[in-house]
Amino acid sequence: MKRKLLDTSKCAVIFLFALFLSLGKSNDAIAQTNAQISISGKIKDSQNNPIPGASITVKGTTRIVASDGNGNFKITAQNGESLVITFVGYETQTILIGNQTQFNIILAEDKGKSLNDVVVIGYGTQKRSDVTGSVVSVPKARLSQLPVTNVLQSIEGAVAGVNITTTSSVPGKEPSALIRGQNSITASAGPYVVVDGVPLTKTGGSLNDINPNDIASVEVLKDASATAIYGTNGSNGVILITTKRGTSGKPVIRYGGYYGIENLTNILEPRTGAEYVQKYADYMKQTGQTQTKPVPNNGELAAYNAGTTTDWVAEATQTGKIQDHNVSISGGSPDVKYFISGDYLDQKGVVKGYQFKRLGLRSNLDVNVTSFLTVGTSLFLASNNYDGGRANLLLATAMSPYGKEYNANGTYAIYPMDPEQLYVNPLLGLTTTQISRTTNINGNGYAEIKFPGVLTGLKYRLNAGYTYFPKREGSYTGRLANDMLGTARSFNASTNSYTIENILTYAKDIKKHHFDITALYSAQERKYNETTAGATGFINDELGLDNIGAGATQTSASYRDRYGLNSQMARVFYAYDSRYLLTLTARRDGSSVFGSSTTKYGVFPSAAIGWNIINENFMKNVSFINNLKLRLSYGKTGNEAVSVYRTITTESSSRSPFNGISTIGVIAANLGNTSLQWETTKTANIGLDFGLFNNRISGSIEAYQNKTSGLLLSRSLPIITGYVNVLENIGKTSNKGLELTLNTQNIKGEGFRWETSVVFAANKNKIVDLYGDGKSDLGNRWFIGSPIGVVYDYQMTGVWQTGEDVSKQDPTAKPGSLKFADLNGDGKITADDRTILGQTAPKWTGGITNTFHYKNFNLSVFIQTAQGMTKNNPDLTYGDETGRRNTPAEIGYWTPENQSQTRPALSYNNTLGYGYASDASYTRIKDVTLSYVFAQNLLDKLHLGGLTVYASGRNLHTFTNWIGWDPENNYSTRGSGDWTNNYPLTKTFVVGLNVSLR
Repeated sequence: MKRKLLDTSKCAVIFLFALFLSLGKSNDAIAQTNAQISISGKIKDSQNNPIPGASITVKGTTRIVASDGNGNFKITAQNGESLVITFVGYETQTILIGNQTQFNIILAEDKGKSLNDVVVIGYGTQKRSDVTGSVVSVPKARLSQLPVTNVLQSIEGAVAGVNITTTSSVPGKEPSALIRGQNSITASAGPYVVVDGVPLTKTGGSLNDINPNDIASVEVLKDASATAIYGTNGSNGVILITTKRGTSGKPVIRYGGYYGIENLTNILEPRTGAEYVQKYADYMKQTGQTQTKPVPNNGELAAYNAGTTTDWVAEATQTGKIQDHNVSISGGSPDVKYFISGDYLDQKGVVKGYQFKRLGLRSNLDVNVTSFLTVGTSLFLASNNYDGGRANLLLATAMSPYGKEYNANGTYAIYPMDPEQLYVNPLLGLTTTQISRTTNINGNGYAEIKFPGVLTGLKYRLNAGYTYFPKREGSYTGRLANDMLGTARSFNASTNSYTIENILTYAKDIKKHHFDITALYSAQERKYNETTAGATGFINDELGLDNIGAGATQTSASYRDRYGLNSQMARVFYAYDSRYLLTLTARRDGSSVFGSSTTKYGVFPSAAIGWNIINENFMKNVSFINNLKLRLSYGKTGNEAVSVYRTITTESSSRSPFNGISTIGVIAANLGNTSLQWETTKTANIGLDFGLFNNRISGSIEAYQNKTSGLLLSRSLPIITGYVNVLENIGKTSNKGLELTLNTQNIKGEGFRWETSVVFAANKNKIVDLYGDGKSDLGNRWFIGSPIGVVYDYQMTGVWQTGEDVSKQDPTAKPGSLKFADLNGDGKITADDRTILGQTAPKWTGGITNTFHYKNFNLSVFIQTAQGMTKNNPDLTYGDETGRRNTPAEIGYWTPENQSQTRPALSYNNTLGYGYASDASYTRIKDVTLSYVFAQNLLDKLHLGGLTVYASGRNLHTFTNWIGWDPENNYSTRGSGDWTNNYPLTKTFVVGLNVSLR
């Protein structure tokens, strides 16, 4: 027995020793197998030209590099792994790593790749070759290479038919967007915005809440076939935004940041001291008055005698500064993917007191719970801060250069031109307390079920979104700002909204037949409430906004409303052999804004067909054509065009004295119309997509026509009814246009490439009918047969000169008066001589982007233009106000000596209210960006995944005949509009970098 135990022990020892040796050998083998080897090579096309920027990835890992300007790359890999080489427009190539460490890789052009790109459409995605509607993807370079605060600034001028207008450069102010012109006269014309499948529009938020660095793609839906799926919300076009999601692999940390300065693009300089004195002298002479002092006011004499002047525009402005810092981390496993980002933006405006700060956080998560269930979230928080008292640029242009800026004690002089009290110090706003803040707390989630077996292809998706949008405003104006009683105001509002969408999709291929069916049931609700509190009569300015109850006179108000929308939708897409395409869509919307005397529901159908001509047999031998597709669509969309509660009759409260007692009563406010219905737009679209010469030339051309009926307009009522007007479905408009997009690869050299992108859009709308009687509405400047927005005024032909006979045309005119055309020939200038001078919307817009690549350098130059619009020029309507204000030196005035034919005399009183209609066309160097991508061999030494540095300039120069701050700017005159938006266009210069860690 003992011998057997001993033998067993020996065998065990020998076995363990052998196992140890084998493990050692295995470890050696594993070490040899896992040894990292250096792989290098060059990426070329079929013509032996290098391909810079190609992606080289070690399959199944996060190791990725890009080829340099000469197509060279270097990466580490293991024996047995594979390299995956990809580049846009070329077929993907996979190479197995063996003993070879040097590769010369030729990528074959993929002529159909761009057609197989997936684009986001309403409630899903689709291959580009299958798209039958007008869907345009914003170029990725516009989204990733421009330092902008709002994504609309990236789209500006880059998409045909999308007109982005920056009427004011106030920090944090969102540009306005118009897709394919204006269909409605009074309703909102802005597009519907959807972020990650959940609406942003109608939730209280705006695109200012979306960090541009988080955006992966932007699609614009333009025709009825593309937009009808959103029903009433799609009547003005749709912008779909998809944010970045996580990918499988090790975490990737990215940082992007830039810093820059801002200045006014053009300064409308006021007159200098000497010019101001001369203007006053000329004014006194032209009005026949005796001049007793060199300046209008005694308060100006001290500075005049001392020879000191103040540049008020310089005092009210400064060099603006802008900085942005964005950090993101993304990664995950095949079953759990995440993307987390944080962003901080800080912008100090060029006009003192203006600023904008945004703090944004985002978390996107996708989880494959099982093989058939996927859930995910898209959460973000955006905190916007617009605080700050503001300088008044309008008043800064009016101040006398001899005005007194400060009192002896260092405070601002309230009346710089004492005793003149028409103008106060433009810097008084800086002494006020101003609070303006918003927060967007947005939580979206989804769950998607994929059915197996015989139901393969069937998916159910639940989208749910909730938004909480609180807003706070507050102000206090005290003694230092010329309010001797002190005035405080506090405003708080909140918007709560939710969206629930049930989406059922089914995709099936049967031989050459492809079916894709989508069905939807959704519900949206928004609740809004606000409260306002105010007070005047504070004993001092110490507490101000922090103790409104200390005011002697108290005011308060509150308001709330609710909006709801229920929808059902069905869409069927059919394709035969990737040649013949058909899309049918119908959506039914029910809106709470409509009245009880009619249905609250509207049905919006559309149909579209597509023909992939390139896939026909007769095109196989036509080698120079790579893509040719014809698209036709027709459909109907609706526009609510009315706010909540406008269909019901309401009263408002009014406080009046009665028997010596303040009594609250009610007065008529809104006369409801319970029969109101949708504005309806019928749209026809034809488009041709093309690609030529191996897609060296590609693009599309489209034409469309919209006819809108049932416009919601206010019909005037006899005042005896107690109401001024009532809303009715009356009126018709027509809107048509032509769009062209052209992309060319001009040079494809070994070390140099040059690409060009051109967009062009022409649009023409007109009023077909208003009130059913064929008559125009002169009061609102709405004319049948003319565009919706026009300038209707007198036709200026010059200035009356000394010795000219005015009796036969304008008997009341004097030398220096404006000369107008007597269009009706009655020998006098009356209101009947007014005519349409032009339209306020551009007749056509365009943009051209030239991109140059030389080795690791990239240069992009974008030029934008808008032509054919006319605007009244507020910069020319500066009333001299009886010689009491300064005026811009550039504008000038008539004298008997200069005999100006464009400007009137200082004594001229604009009794006709002429608006100085001017051509507002312009061409602008919108942005120029120079970037450098560091070579991968250097990045390897720095242990970085990527590094790009860049310098960018925006709004560098404007070519225009406009006289004033800027033709795009909406500038308010004194006594009208909101002076806080008198903030002209700014030019920006920034430097920045994008870096990724690995």
